[in-house]
Parts: sequence; structure tokens; C-alpha cells
Amino acid sequence: MLKDMTLGQYYPVDSMVHRLDPRTKLAGTLLYIISLFITNNVVGYAIAFLFLCLCIGLSHVPPKYILKGLKPVLVLMFISVFFNLFFIKGEPVLFSWKFITITQPGLRQAILMAVRLVFLISGSALMTYTTTPTALTDGMEKGLGFLKVFKVPVHEIAMMMSIALRFIPILAEEADKIQKAQMARGAVFDEGNLIQRAKALVPLLVPLFISAFRRATDLAMAMEARCYHGGDGRTKMHPLKYGRNDMLVYTAFLAYLALVFISRKISIGI
Repeated sequence: MLKDMTLGQYYPVDSMVHRLDPRTKLAGTLLYIISLFITNNVVGYAIAFLFLCLCIGLSHVPPKYILKGLKPVLVLMFISVFFNLFFIKGEPVLFSWKFITITQPGLRQAILMAVRLVFLISGSALMTYTTTPTALTDGMEKGLGFLKVFKVPVHEIAMMMSIALRFIPILAEEADKIQKAQMARGAVFDEGNLIQRAKALVPLLVPLFISAFRRATDLAMAMEARCYHGGDGRTKMHPLKYGRNDMLVYTAFLAYLALVFISRKISIGI
């Protein structure tokens, strides 16, 4: 599962989405996530699905890479579906046995929550697949530049988030290597009850934390050796500039949001 972590990875290919300004992709991803929480019926989720498929097609990122990123969140998805399915009360009751009760509102909310998580993870993964960590940092810093008026360290925040995002696949790969090394020495991670499996993770987590701290120390020393001092007075080799395609994408997102709002007026059951 660790090797299936795709958040933070970059898929190098030439496409319209890759060439967009990172601010456009960040704003588009945020608007797409907001639309998923605004949507409340099948029509809205169908529109979100078609829009996501269009973006994936324009990005030239293979769909299997997008789907691969869903594996690490299957447990979270199961927990969300479980609580919505069995703990939401209402009418009519579809199934009842002893203390287990499944209602139509609970079933509807469980299905919509699972679909929402799938679309949310897929949209976020698409952004990281089509944006390099450097471009992501520049886009976040430029997009949040207005916060500097309130003395918010925008550059430092953008740098920390970019580094954290970049470290996700690195640490996932490191954890996979450590797990295979421990299994070669006889360690077992997939047997026993829940407590035994948790105890079996100790030989994996200890060296992983040590490796993470070592990487963080090396990164800090490298930044100090290069006289890194934050965002004041720093220039960009490639300054961000909006192009024609960025304006078209913003227009497309506004049209998409309009369709989502219109879909809220349509009542179709699931």
C-alpha cells in the first residue's frame, strides 16, 4: 500500500494542464473540492465526474495512476461509509436486525460520501501529477501574496507545505524498503489480531522516523549552505504569468460551478 502513495509525485509529460500556471491549478483544485461539498445529488456528482474525466484526459496522465492513489485511503473510505451507513437514522428503514439498522438516508449519505472521497483524492492527485514542487511553491506564494499585508510569512508557509508534500512519496518509498528488509529478516506484518499488528509496526516506524529526521537535517544544512534566507528580496528565474489558456480554464471552472449550483435544484434519488 505504501508504494501506491501518489500524492506529491510528478508525472512528466507535455500537456495543456502541465503548461497551465500553478495558480490556476491550485485555484481550480480548491474550487473543485468546494463543489464536491456543495453537490447534494446524483446529477451534481455526475457533472463532477465528467469534469474530472475531462481534466484527466487533457492532462495525458494515465487513469491507472489516478486510481492507484485511491488504495491508501480505502480504510478511511470504509470507516466513513460504515459510520454513515449504520449511524444515520431516518425513514424508511431498509434493513433491521437486532441493533443493526440501515435506513435510506444512511445508505444515500454513505454512497455520496464514498464518491466524494474518490473525487477529492483524484482531483488532488491530478494537481500534484501535473505540477512540479517548485512550481507549486511559487504558485502558493504568489496566490497567497495578499496575506503579506497582515504580516503572514507566506513564502515560509508555501515552502514548508511544498517540502511536506514532496516528502510524502519519499517517506512512502523509504517505508516500503524498510518493510521489505524487515520481512527478509523474518518480521511478519499481516498476521495476528489488531494489537499484534500494531506492535509489529514498531520495527518499521522507529527506523522510518530516524530516516525522516536525518533527511530533514540534511535538507536544513543544504539550505543553510546555499544562504537561504526566506522570501524577502528573492527573484524568480521563471516569473509566473497568466496566459490565454489560464483565462479559458477559469471560465470553464465558473461554468462548471454554475452547473453544480443548477444541479442542486434537481431532485433525483439514488
